[in-house]
Amino acid sequence: MVKLLKKSGWTEVRVSGSHHILVRGDQEMSVPIHANRDLPTGTEQQLLKKAGLK
Repeated sequence: MVKLLKKSGWTEVRVSGSHHILVRGDQEMSVPIHANRDLPTGTEQQLLKKAGLK
């Protein structure tokens, strides 16, 4: 997910624990990365919608 967002113009500004914080313009988004597990479907869809990719 982080790689996809970076290709879409988002920039990773910091990592806070297991959450990667990305920004684009004045928008900020937190992507949870827990033990290399896949994101739950609902979380994935929510992040894509917030990023404008869906």
